[in-house]
Amino acid sequence: METLNYDVLKKSGYDGYILKDAPEKVLQFGEGNFLRAFVDYWFDLANEKADWNGKCVLVQPIAPGLAKMINAQDGLYTLYLRGSENGQKVDAKRVISSVSRCLNPYEKEDYDKMMAVAASDDLEIIVSNTTEAGIVYDPACQQTDCPPSSFPAKLTQVLYHRYQAGKKGILMLACELIDNNGKELLKCVNQYIDQWGLEDGFKKYVNEECTFCGSLVDRIVPGRIRDPQEVAALEEKNGYADPLTDVGEVFGVWVIEGDPKLNDVLPFRKAGLESNVFVTTDMSPYKKRKVRILNGAHTGFVLGAYLAGFDIVRDCMHDDTILKFMNKMLLEEVVPILPLDQEDCKKFAAAVQDRFNNPFVNHELMSISLNSTAKWRARNMPSLLEYVEKNGKLPACLAMGLAAYIAFYSNDIQELTDAGLVCKRPKGNTYTVNDDRWVLEFYNAHKDDDIPTLVHAVMTNEQMWGQDLTKVLDFEEVTVKNLKMIREKGALAAYASCL
Repeated sequence: METLNYDVLKKSGYDGYILKDAPEKVLQFGEGNFLRAFVDYWFDLANEKADWNGKCVLVQPIAPGLAKMINAQDGLYTLYLRGSENGQKVDAKRVISSVSRCLNPYEKEDYDKMMAVAASDDLEIIVSNTTEAGIVYDPACQQTDCPPSSFPAKLTQVLYHRYQAGKKGILMLACELIDNNGKELLKCVNQYIDQWGLEDGFKKYVNEECTFCGSLVDRIVPGRIRDPQEVAALEEKNGYADPLTDVGEVFGVWVIEGDPKLNDVLPFRKAGLESNVFVTTDMSPYKKRKVRILNGAHTGFVLGAYLAGFDIVRDCMHDDTILKFMNKMLLEEVVPILPLDQEDCKKFAAAVQDRFNNPFVNHELMSISLNSTAKWRARNMPSLLEYVEKNGKLPACLAMGLAAYIAFYSNDIQELTDAGLVCKRPKGNTYTVNDDRWVLEFYNAHKDDDIPTLVHAVMTNEQMWGQDLTKVLDFEEVTVKNLKMIREKGALAAYASCL
């Protein structure tokens, strides 16, 4: 079977949208599954729907990478967006042609090619997603390094080369999963400018003529297809082999923080994609929406669901009690207190059900349970406190979530090992709780407590919550009652009591 490239694709009879030649308008640091299923996908749609006529040049952020494979395929790869939409199974295939080539700057020839792109009149946008650890200032990086190890140092070199070539400023879109990613990246670049003693004119160019935008990305990307039989069947069906095949969920949102005028620079609004990719002056409400609804839903129900005998998120969506519990928590307790358009939040919450019901992803509850103490504090506690402040009473489902958390961390504790706190599930098998060591030691120390004593110890632990939760209206009393119900009648019955 021949490997995908333009000639092979033509021979295969593919009849979808393809753009073979176009100016290289984007320099993208990162060539992994996420960026190819997300950023390059949106640019591909912009080419089709808005005649944007642009290509992305990818750059390996580290020495080992996909450059050779990408170049062997002329930048082409097959993307499958799979999941559930409005309750219907979706499995959509698209060959992405928005990538022109990939460079490995750890090879001198490709480093020079990267600098040539940096100085190009066609270049408009730089995108990065170099993992959470990518935006970091490393003083060991020098201006003479070819290339420096850190991404911000590489970017400083690229921008300096562009400045020296007398080219206009650039739009920088940071996609790394850290707070204030755009601002942090600019801060690192400024540190290198100072460290390397670069001229004031360049500093002015970076800070005034270039635009650094933070952004929030939201799409689950499982990446490659792991089943060899499925791979073989798809190759047969497609008429080509594609080792760069990528898989993402159907849902996708890219929130870019910046001046609304950027909508005129970026092609997404023109392409009719503004419900998926849009510019806003303040990203924080959208971040809050994601954390409180999507992440909060996970933390709000999975711990009790696991005790009730469930293992996979999708199976929870097929249980009437858990589904109603999650939807009540989101639609009646979380959404009404968010500072965003309520209809928009309801749509986002409805999409959560579809995302969790993805028939192609086996998302294990135990993997979601990692570090649930910090997760409950960040994702669920603010919603609970704001609900109480607004309504003068406890939200039933969010409050039950804390009891489920305590139950999960304390259910028939067996032992504390190097791997974590070993507990026993009601159906008999053991499971290992993973969290900060001090959290596990706390629960182990309280394993013989009766329910009221345990609940009081947990809720007054300010290291866990940053405050004393017993001071919240009726919260301690309700949590004792909820935990007793979980222990005596089971988590499913406890969830049902909230409906």
